[in-house]
Amino acid sequence: MADTTLHAAVDLGASSGRVVLGRIGPDTLEFREAARFPNGVINLPDGLHWNLVGLYEHALNGLAAAVRQAKPEGGLASVAVDSWAVDYGLLASPSHLASKAHGAAAPKQGDDAGSMTLLGTPFHYRDSRTGSGVEAVHATADFAELYRRNGLQFLPFNTLYQLAAEPLLAQAQKLLLVPDLLGYWLTGQMLTEATNASTTGLLDVRTTSSGAPEWDTDLMETLGLSRALFTEVAAPGATLGWTREELTPLLGQRLPVTLVGSHDTASAIVGTPLSTPDAAYISCGTWGLVGLELDEPVVTDASREANFTNEGGVDGRIRFLTNVMGTWLLSETLRTWERQSGKPQDLPALLEAAAEVPNYAVAVFDVQDERFVAPGDMPARIAELCAEQEIPAPETKPEIVRSIVESIAAGFAAALTDAARLAGRSIDVVHMVGGGSLNTLLCQATADRSGYPVVAGPVEATAIGNLLIQARTAGTLNGSLEDLRELIIRTNNPETYRPR
Repeated sequence: MADTTLHAAVDLGASSGRVVLGRIGPDTLEFREAARFPNGVINLPDGLHWNLVGLYEHALNGLAAAVRQAKPEGGLASVAVDSWAVDYGLLASPSHLASKAHGAAAPKQGDDAGSMTLLGTPFHYRDSRTGSGVEAVHATADFAELYRRNGLQFLPFNTLYQLAAEPLLAQAQKLLLVPDLLGYWLTGQMLTEATNASTTGLLDVRTTSSGAPEWDTDLMETLGLSRALFTEVAAPGATLGWTREELTPLLGQRLPVTLVGSHDTASAIVGTPLSTPDAAYISCGTWGLVGLELDEPVVTDASREANFTNEGGVDGRIRFLTNVMGTWLLSETLRTWERQSGKPQDLPALLEAAAEVPNYAVAVFDVQDERFVAPGDMPARIAELCAEQEIPAPETKPEIVRSIVESIAAGFAAALTDAARLAGRSIDVVHMVGGGSLNTLLCQATADRSGYPVVAGPVEATAIGNLLIQARTAGTLNGSLEDLRELIIRTNNPETYRPR
């Protein structure tokens, strides 16, 4: 066992988080959950928020559990955090806040850097305030100019739009994206990991694939943002630091904290066993991220008009993809039925019944319609959209579930066609990873509607990608992403769905 090391991945999703304990070696890829905990929207009077302090507490307790479980097996070699993108926390030192309150001269930027306070409860990207931010940003820099500079698809919750509507911005000294904020609380050190930085809209897309990504300071100036608000950008594989001494009584030991692809999709693509040079991917969870891994960004007018994004990947790769509504639509539908009936819904049974729904009872609708972004009564919204488009609306629960699945698959298929066309690439296979890869009805529908074979799994691609980069940083593994993916191929047995 000397050729293996143990690592813990803190993997935070929009509906839950967990700490995954993994043993990694040249011929070993084993992992198990050390802890799982809930996450979700908090609806406060001023809008939708995240309970990041609560998530941090859960993460600490999960890491403590991982340390205990790893101790008999040799102990943990490192830990790392990944999460969703675009959301952030704002911080300031006590002396800075005092100076603001009393109108005194502000302290120097670095003062009290080790003890900054979180300002307020961070907003959730689904909060409606971002609409005003879009208007403010586009009044200064239109979308065509932004796309040329940052390569990002238009999403109303991209960080630069959120900042234009941020009420606490004037009080802040530093901004940290969600995984970097947890990293700061763990270590006392501030860095911005590159793959997540690429989702802010403030990173220079020309540097994304260079290995040395940089903030677009000219764009920051145009938008009235201070460069001092943002920390230095660091690539996956860097060591952030060691956990703070004060945490040792809880954690059981001091641990090195590694930067991985901290945007969960970046880690998921590392953990996707792309089997051919022409393979596409779908990382399917709350969102379906559909696209290709490229060496250079595509920032043509056509890619902008198709709303494709160029996000940073590990090792300077480009994640050329678009967001398609994923299992959020299905899970929010189940939550609606649970609220209405007061009873839990049996998703496996509903999917089994949905598979028997005849094609004439299936409504295929546009899952990208903006009405599906916010939480709420999805069956009612689906019926409303179908009425507007003069499509017979699904009525029974199995019909609604089947229509949702087929509509998501249709969205995936259209995105795959666009990705190939815009990048000038062919596609020969699609790898679907994440929770959606467990949905056999969705996998088969995606194969049928796209015309490509769909290889499902691994489900835990994000945690695997996180663990693999930790192990490579520790020296247990070496080589390129293709070398790391070869380990996944050797240790997993995916299921293939062929078009019918």
